[in-house]
Amino acid sequence: MEVGSLPVELWRVILAYLPLPDLGRCCQVCRAWRELVLSLDNTRWRQLCLGCPECKHPNWPSRPHLEPTSWREALKQHALATRTWTQNGPDLQSSTCLLFFRRRKDRRVLHVGAGYEFETLRSALGVAGPYDRVVLHPGVYEEQAEVVLKVPVELIGLGQLGEVALLICIEQQCPTARLCNLVFMPPWFSTVVYKTSWGHVQFDNCNFEGAQLQVRGPGTCQARFCSFSQGSSAHLMSVVLSLLDSCDFSGSDTASVIVEGPPVSERNWACKHLTALSRAFSSCSVTENKDRPQSGQLAGFTGERHPPSADSKNEDVNKEDWQQRTGGDAVCQGTVIEDCWSDCDRSEEEEGADGGGCNDAKNTLKMDYKIPCDNHGLSHLFKPRKAGSPPLATSLDPPSATPDLLTLQQELDRDPEAQMLAVSTLGCIIRRCLFREGKGGVHLSNYGQARLEGNVFRGLNYAVRCIQNSTMVMLRNEVCDCRASGVFLRLSAQGLIAENNIHSNGEAGVDIRKGANPIIVCNKIHSGLRSGVVVLGNGKGSVRSNQIYNNKEAGVYILFSGNPHVSGNHIFQGQAAGIAINENGRGMITDNVIKENQWGGVDIRRGGDPVLRNNFICHGYSDGVVVGERGRGLIEGNHVYYNKGCGVWVMSSSLPQLLCNFITHNCMYGLAVFCRKDPENIEVREGNWPRQEGIGGEAGSGERRGLEGDGRDGQENLNEEGELFGWESDLDSEDERHSARRSISVALVESNCINDNGVGLYVKSSEPLNVFANLIHGNRSSGITVLQSSQLTRLVTNCIQHNGRGGVVVERDCRVELRGNGIYRNSGHGVSFSGSGQIAENDVVGNRGSGIQVSGSSDIKVLRNRVQPAMGYGIAVLGPVKGIVHDNLLYQGHPGNKKTLLHIDLDNGSCTLRQNCVLQHNNSFTSPPPWILENPPPRPLSISPSGLSSSQFPSRLGISMTTRISATVESGCHSGSMFCSIL
Repeated sequence: MEVGSLPVELWRVILAYLPLPDLGRCCQVCRAWRELVLSLDNTRWRQLCLGCPECKHPNWPSRPHLEPTSWREALKQHALATRTWTQNGPDLQSSTCLLFFRRRKDRRVLHVGAGYEFETLRSALGVAGPYDRVVLHPGVYEEQAEVVLKVPVELIGLGQLGEVALLICIEQQCPTARLCNLVFMPPWFSTVVYKTSWGHVQFDNCNFEGAQLQVRGPGTCQARFCSFSQGSSAHLMSVVLSLLDSCDFSGSDTASVIVEGPPVSERNWACKHLTALSRAFSSCSVTENKDRPQSGQLAGFTGERHPPSADSKNEDVNKEDWQQRTGGDAVCQGTVIEDCWSDCDRSEEEEGADGGGCNDAKNTLKMDYKIPCDNHGLSHLFKPRKAGSPPLATSLDPPSATPDLLTLQQELDRDPEAQMLAVSTLGCIIRRCLFREGKGGVHLSNYGQARLEGNVFRGLNYAVRCIQNSTMVMLRNEVCDCRASGVFLRLSAQGLIAENNIHSNGEAGVDIRKGANPIIVCNKIHSGLRSGVVVLGNGKGSVRSNQIYNNKEAGVYILFSGNPHVSGNHIFQGQAAGIAINENGRGMITDNVIKENQWGGVDIRRGGDPVLRNNFICHGYSDGVVVGERGRGLIEGNHVYYNKGCGVWVMSSSLPQLLCNFITHNCMYGLAVFCRKDPENIEVREGNWPRQEGIGGEAGSGERRGLEGDGRDGQENLNEEGELFGWESDLDSEDERHSARRSISVALVESNCINDNGVGLYVKSSEPLNVFANLIHGNRSSGITVLQSSQLTRLVTNCIQHNGRGGVVVERDCRVELRGNGIYRNSGHGVSFSGSGQIAENDVVGNRGSGIQVSGSSDIKVLRNRVQPAMGYGIAVLGPVKGIVHDNLLYQGHPGNKKTLLHIDLDNGSCTLRQNCVLQHNNSFTSPPPWILENPPPRPLSISPSGLSSSQFPSRLGISMTTRISATVESGCHSGSMFCSIL
């Protein structure tokens, strides 16, 4: 018969009346008939699949509203799965169908019920032979003692599910059994309704009400389309392999599934068949995953709202885009930069340059009197960016795009351990199940193993708890609305957590403690009422390529000696900090994109000591990096830009190392160092956060956003059920914590680019500070402002140029040393100094105001500097200054400048001037002398080859330079003598 003899639509109507066997025969007629039968997927195959009494909707119970990819394929998989229990015979190579025919030949059907040949189940089982079918008619069957299955049988409930109920405890002592369409309720003498310790049992479309299923290895279990309610649970002990597929767990008093004990070495006959079933599902899942867009989005979760910035594509971060996002200019209106800084007032020379003599100044500034100074030791930072270049070879502009998230396949390709876990099938396999409205979902303990794939956990106390050296694999699950943490790991637990959607949980999305060391990759962790990921109590782990966003507390919270590796994540739109390291937390934090968070992008305090390297910290509504009280850490090679507060905010009681960072285009300070308790600073900081009401509150004052105040009573001291937890036994000693890193006694700021911020470096501190080899360029106000420094602040070999006001401003009562710096072309004074200390061996060239202005009653030494002002004094000593000005070389600047190169107030008798050299233009105005800076060349001098990161020069954690010259500083400067290392 030709298909074309009738319309295809009519053939489909005819074939829709055929039963399943006849449809199979029609498929074998010819290719055209096969294609015609396969085209009935959404009609006849759907009817056959949903009409099967042993089968429910293929996506039941978690997503019954979603259609399967193929109804025919779903029916095929169901048919294969229901026959697993019959595959325990020997493999016959000659004819695989002989075993099947042998079983059908002797198979009987025994009917149990009122008015049938057997009235009780026990009596029917007593006469049943191998592979007989026992059909139970509607009714309730109760036994007063345990029933033993000694031969393989199949127990089938007749009618609708719920019409046949068993109040029986069954112990299986045979190789295999199948139970279908039954309701299990516990008898009066036991809560266990079924147990096996060596055979295989298969449950299809059964209900467990207040009952427990118990399987002990080498026994195996396969449960499909079953419901566990009213406190029911499955308890699997030392199982090699078991499969729970498409089951509904609700109302549990403890955990719905308990997996404990290591898998036993002995295996029963069903292991290979269950392995084949699990791998078939995994391969289908991997295929679906490859078809997904590689943007990091997880599809298929119901009711999910995708964030506006959740995609991992390259995102442009230019200045115009940032202005549109923040609703105005990148310069914050009404900030202290514009309104409150008397220390940065423009000089008279600068006002004059902008006033009536502007045209004359512009014309003459173009002449050749200016000393060239562009070939200094940090000039390589102005070179254009090269694709893929390391941070030190980058230009001063912010990166135009942020890195993409890696896909799961990319992560597996570069991590053999994760790849091995992803394909493992040992232990209990739980897939496509729904866990809801109970205390716990899955509990693993004592070296237990489980694989969770495609499940939904909703409305529980916790979803998954993995402890005591257990191993789990979680792939493509949804974990939401848990009252405590979603996923909880401790006591050396490990495993792979990948491509899950973890959201809207009461505590952390993932909680890692007590030596647990999981791999967490490519997940979406968001909308939590606390943090996204918490690592504490010596917890470890690798957190990579995740989207962590919109959590009420830190996206990643590390404390109490937690030490994870956090790499390649996108952490954004958090209502607190992006990453918080507190209470002696550590960690390796690399290559993350941390943006659009309400508090600091990274917050380090109270003994936190991480390595923060090569991260993109941008577009924050507060500061980029906050180093609070007693914070430590190595902060290296990061891009910190377009934040509405400071780029980096440091409390003076902390000891960070800031190396080779790019701190650019932040609205307030590039780097700010403040005292721990400073009422004036508190008022200033609180007065300039217009959008932070209700976020920091009173806790934000003094302690900067109050993380330690909130955290002490928060999630870090609570276990997954909200109980208090003691941490004293988990904490490492201080010696152990710092044994792996070179210790410093003074905060270090070295080899950073700080440009295009409100102020480059702002210091109001009571602790010493070392600032070495930084490029401070193009900031809207002064380059460096030292407002308070009761202990020595050392500014050595920095390049400070093209800033909107003064180059370096030092206020009264500050102790500062300036040595080996290049201070070029700033719009105010090169150096305005009112404190005590010394200004030695600097190049101060081309500044609009005076080169060096010393004022007040300071005790100062100005030694061996090279100075050329544009329009002001070369060196000006104003007021009752004490000290020495000698061995300086002064060049005349603008030929029309009428101010002297060396000026001292007439009534000053306490400052000594000697051996200073003044070079002036000759009478020929048209031919200024070709002055150049040589022996040495323009400062700062070169420290290391350009383009190499400081990690390649570990000795630079101190003051390490290619050439060292020793000098003795006389006692008049610092109330004693000291040994300095200079270029």
